[in-house]
Amino acid sequence: MKCLQLALGLALVCGLQAIVIPQTMRNLDIRKVAGMWHSMAMAASDISLLDSEAAPLRVYVQELRPTPENNLEIILRKRENRACVERNIMAQKTEDPAVFMVDDQGERRISVLDTDNTHYLFFCMEAPTPHAGNGIMCQYLARTLKVDNEVMEKFNRALQTLPVPMRIILDLSQGKGPRDDIAPFLPHQRNQEGPSPPGAPRPAPPQAAGSSGPLL
Repeated sequence: MKCLQLALGLALVCGLQAIVIPQTMRNLDIRKVAGMWHSMAMAASDISLLDSEAAPLRVYVQELRPTPENNLEIILRKRENRACVERNIMAQKTEDPAVFMVDDQGERRISVLDTDNTHYLFFCMEAPTPHAGNGIMCQYLARTLKVDNEVMEKFNRALQTLPVPMRIILDLSQGKGPRDDIAPFLPHQRNQEGPSPPGAPRPAPPQAAGSSGPLL
């Protein structure tokens, strides 16, 4: 009986450790990541976190604003009741410079996986309750809308280091996504019909890896 209890205890501990997001950033300077950003790709461990306009973590980051206290204000937009709504989230600093805590639909972590400060930033966020504990959403942010396949591959490799399987559900760097969904979150000039970023094909419905049809 004691052996069984020990085994169950170890399984529980391992299960809790499995959702810990490994850190690659050890010396993040949030002052250097301040400014405008664009959500280029989104991935999730649970498809329901991103598979519709109103999905809980389908958010489009607009700007990062460090505070004098070294917290991080995140300005983002999302769809609510068929409207584009701007929201501000305050992420509180922790002892780890690459990890922040937010109290939004329950306390949860935001972890910066990697950034070069000037071109890209990868981050992951724990899912809100009731998903918390087994759901993670990650994004690739870019300073411009220019397609960078090398950074996209780097994002893919970063996802592979996570302890749970991740699926890229929206790849906006290639224009993959419903036009009506994406347009409100892009710069004003892209709300009108016009040329796509260099090298980007015409928008198409998003597909997850291994999917045979559109998710939305």
